[in-house]
Amino acid sequence: QVQLVESGGGLVQAGGSLRLSCAASGRAISDSAMGWFRQAPGKEREFVAAINWSGGTTDYANDVKGRFTITRENAKKMVYLQMNSLKPEDTAAYYCAARLGYVDRNGYRYWGQGTQVTVSS
Repeated sequence: QVQLVESGGGLVQAGGSLRLSCAASGRAISDSAMGWFRQAPGKEREFVAAINWSGGTTDYANDVKGRFTITRENAKKMVYLQMNSLKPEDTAAYYCAARLGYVDRNGYRYWGQGTQVTVSS
């Protein structure tokens, strides 16, 4: 079992930055791919970014590529999402997730409770 807790959300103006953190507890995540997803009101949850176990492979949704960066520190059981040049359309609840094996946009078994990001125009 893996428990995930997100933090770092908040209110920011358009063009600003936020850094989300995801703390894992329970079993180690060093063999897991980690991902960030988001869900805006009235919309389905969507993929944002993912990183493989070593941090050597990443994947980003097209609309965040170049603005967001996913990283991880396995020794600390931490995953981060650095979000720059934020836009109002980035407003959503952001979720951290874990899956065994390789980087993918689907098949995540463990999920956090989410942290809210609100970008004002």
